[in-house]
Amino acid sequence: MIKALLTIDDVSSKNTTAIVDYLCEKNITAVMFMVGEWAQKFPDELVYAIKHGMIVGNHSYSHPFFSELSFEECKAEIDKNEEVLDRFYAEAGVERKYRPFRFPYGDKGGENKEKIQEYLAEKGFNKVKDTMLFYPRWKEMGLDKDIDTFWTFDFEEYKIRKGSGFTSEDVIKRIYGQNEEYGAPLLQDGNNHFLLIHAHDETEELAPGYFMTFIDELLKNGVEFVAPEFF
Repeated sequence: MIKALLTIDDVSSKNTTAIVDYLCEKNITAVMFMVGEWAQKFPDELVYAIKHGMIVGNHSYSHPFFSELSFEECKAEIDKNEEVLDRFYAEAGVERKYRPFRFPYGDKGGENKEKIQEYLAEKGFNKVKDTMLFYPRWKEMGLDKDIDTFWTFDFEEYKIRKGSGFTSEDVIKRIYGQNEEYGAPLLQDGNNHFLLIHAHDETEELAPGYFMTFIDELLKNGVEFVAPEFF
């Protein structure tokens, strides 16, 4: 049995509603990470995701590299996005029970990393339960202690862009590959994963239905999607 938690970065977008409908059809609850500046361009799609049971977390307001910011600027990015998220949950009429956070690009803030982790704890952010992830690299990187949500497998479908030479076929190869970066093959019996995929309209334009295609590939291989739990 292969178990996976699905996380989706960069909501919301035009294709968010179709993604949510697909997830509901497959009975998958995902953790979506919202960029406030972008979500305000597609507010109805974000509210739709909340109303349909997706858990929406903080992915910063403008999606910067946190290591290029001062600590005060990092806090401002987090806090401003919290205000936007609270408004969206209120508009959806749904109680905001959990506050997960993910750094843009997985950039944890460089020399400010520890101070940001302390700030996340102080502000009551929730750590996604990760005790099922037994990979040595997870602990070596300190990810078992960090409050923010990292991943064990990145589809890298965001690389599908005009002129990149990267295609859906390359994503499929990654799914069946050995995932050497983290030492945890995706399709290996007994493994647990935190999956990362993005809600990008640019990808949808070049690879229509990409989201459903890749998740269907996992379902075909017996991957069981689990609901997120939090500390």
